[in-house]
Amino acid sequence: MTASIVSSEARAASRLGARMWTPVRKNLGAQTVGLLVALVVEVVFFSVRSPYFLDTTNFANIGRAMTIVGIAAVGQTIVIIAGGFDLSVGSVMAASGMLAAFLVNSGQPPVVGFASAVLLGLAIGTVNGTLVARLRINPLIATLAMLSVIRGLAFVISGGDAIVVSNSGFLGIGTGSIAGIPTVVVPLVLIYLIVGFLMPRTRFGRYTYAIGSNPRSSRLAGVNVRSWLLVFYGLCGVLAAVSGFITVARTGQAEPSSNTGAELDVITAVILGGTSLSGGRGRLLGTFLALAVLAILANGLVLIGVASYWQLVVKGGVLIGAVIWGELRESSRDKT
Repeated sequence: MTASIVSSEARAASRLGARMWTPVRKNLGAQTVGLLVALVVEVVFFSVRSPYFLDTTNFANIGRAMTIVGIAAVGQTIVIIAGGFDLSVGSVMAASGMLAAFLVNSGQPPVVGFASAVLLGLAIGTVNGTLVARLRINPLIATLAMLSVIRGLAFVISGGDAIVVSNSGFLGIGTGSIAGIPTVVVPLVLIYLIVGFLMPRTRFGRYTYAIGSNPRSSRLAGVNVRSWLLVFYGLCGVLAAVSGFITVARTGQAEPSSNTGAELDVITAVILGGTSLSGGRGRLLGTFLALAVLAILANGLVLIGVASYWQLVVKGGVLIGAVIWGELRESSRDKT
């Protein structure tokens, strides 16, 4: 009798847990909940392994590290949801940062350097969009070619030399803080909040998902797919340029080889966040959480003494795992 009662109570508890889990999963998504769990596990693990992890200075460093990849990841998320891809973001960061550094060293105020960097990013993004939308070149090929062109031109124009910036106002952007919060974290949060608000509530967001889900149906419904793709790629270029500007403001040095490999970090955050490579699905919240998971992972591995080359192995493994998980989710949706 007692065993029967215990079994009945266990089944009731299981049903209650399932009922509590279902609305959470529907509102946030299984991917988002999984990232939240991973975030908690990381914090607990690294807190135990390193006495420096929970230090406020360390969290400020994590925030600064998130900013560079995080801002560029917003544009990449939008492009991938729309069914595209952009491999040129690292090169755009380097070129935009170098332009800003050159202008500031020439006596221009930081705001001019910032505006010029943004315009350069917009121009490169528009070229990417033109190649993909107007000339119908595969986005992987088009943006891979732009990656090479922009990086190569940066080396040719600079002669491979770095530009060292000493302007205190410019450097204060990357190293300063507001009420203990790193200055560069403020634009990161604002960009996620603004774009996150726009995505489900405006024509911009609805067209992003519609074009990524079915560009032909969107075209037949009266959506100017080509023009909107130019907008998406242009925005991706602008946000990559902002990341490049912040990179130089943080380090005080601009060089043509900077941000090499940033594409891997950006794409890993986007895919791990649940954005589908086939387009039409994705959330900025997922990208932000994935960004936090990756930043804490990289920071924690350094604190516990893991060699830098093993971090590359971990990043690659995480990307492969995220892609496999995404494909499994796509397959399960197709079956249902």
